[in-house]
Amino acid sequence: MKTYRGSCHCATVVFEIDTDLKTLAMCNCSICRRRNAVMARVAAQRFRLVAGQDALTLYQFNTRTAKHYFCRHCGIYPFHRPRVAPDAYAVNVFCLDGLSAEEIARLPVRRFDGRSFSSVE
Repeated sequence: MKTYRGSCHCATVVFEIDTDLKTLAMCNCSICRRRNAVMARVAAQRFRLVAGQDALTLYQFNTRTAKHYFCRHCGIYPFHRPRVAPDAYAVNVFCLDGLSAEEIARLPVRRFDGRSFSSVE
C-alpha cells in the first residue's frame, strides 16, 4: 500500500490517502458527469485531511447523503463522501501528486450508474 498526497489547485486543501490504487471509478450522476472526475474510493481510516479544513465548501443535493467538498478559493473538487458509502471517501485522482494523466489512463475504470439512483422530488 502506498501513501499519496493530493491537493486542490491552490494547495490550500491538502490530503493524504493510503491505497493500492488498482481500480478507479467514474459516475454518470448529474454532478459527477459535469465535473468529469475520475475517483478512487478509500476507507475513512485511510484518508487524512492535512490542511485546509476551513477552506472547504460543502455541496449537497437530492437526498443530501453525499457530501461533495470544494476549495472555496480555487473551486477544485478534491474529494467527497459518497452516497453509496458515506463512511468512505472518494478522491479526485487528478488531484494526487506524482501521478501523470498517462498513469491514470492505464488504470482500469469501473463505471458507476449513479444516474439510475432514486431521487427526491
